[in-house]
Amino acid sequence: MQAQDIMTRNVISANVDVTVEEIAALMMENHISGVPILDEDGAVTGLISEGDLMRRVEGSGSAPKSWWLSLFSWSESTARDFIKMRSHRAKDIMTRNVHVVAPDTPVADIARLLEKKRIKRVPVVENDRVVGIVSRGNLMQALASIPKVTLDPSISNREKREVVMGALAQVPGLNPAHLNVVVEGDRVDVWGLADSDAVEKAASVALDNIDGLGEVSVNLGRIPNYVWGI
Repeated sequence: MQAQDIMTRNVISANVDVTVEEIAALMMENHISGVPILDEDGAVTGLISEGDLMRRVEGSGSAPKSWWLSLFSWSESTARDFIKMRSHRAKDIMTRNVHVVAPDTPVADIARLLEKKRIKRVPVVENDRVVGIVSRGNLMQALASIPKVTLDPSISNREKREVVMGALAQVPGLNPAHLNVVVEGDRVDVWGLADSDAVEKAASVALDNIDGLGEVSVNLGRIPNYVWGI
């Protein structure tokens, strides 16, 4: 499954010249929580989220510092914070250096990106144009729509093994070349190597989504650091 399979296609965006008030109205009218900001060529140059707007509200009630105290506490970051809190221009408060993905980016890679960067959405870009946006909500919908596979009880051990190998091949970070899968009737044993406990757990989850496998045992050792040259 890729970004293009789950993304929201009718993306509401704005240009760099709009005001913060217009962005807020745009979010409320369209029931969205993030707006990509485009430059004059239509390329993504920033993003404004509801979090950016909420921080302005939270900061608006802060007591102003006295002028003499500000002489000792001034810094460039303080000036930038002032701009973000007080400016009415979208380009002044937007998040820059926006992470983007391509339409064919695997959903698993997008999930890792959102988790690693602690962001809630990512624009999907093709030929420097926004063609969609993937949010955490899109990922949850995709997860809920993944159907379970039900095996035909009459299939052979060889056919069952092919189904198992196909499921394991979808697990991020798991190399089928490092696996030995043995299928005997209603029992499946998976032996091999993985680089983390999370990958081993993901392998178990992948097989748990197949009805009719019978008893499943996943036994994956850890790949030694020297294999990676560490």
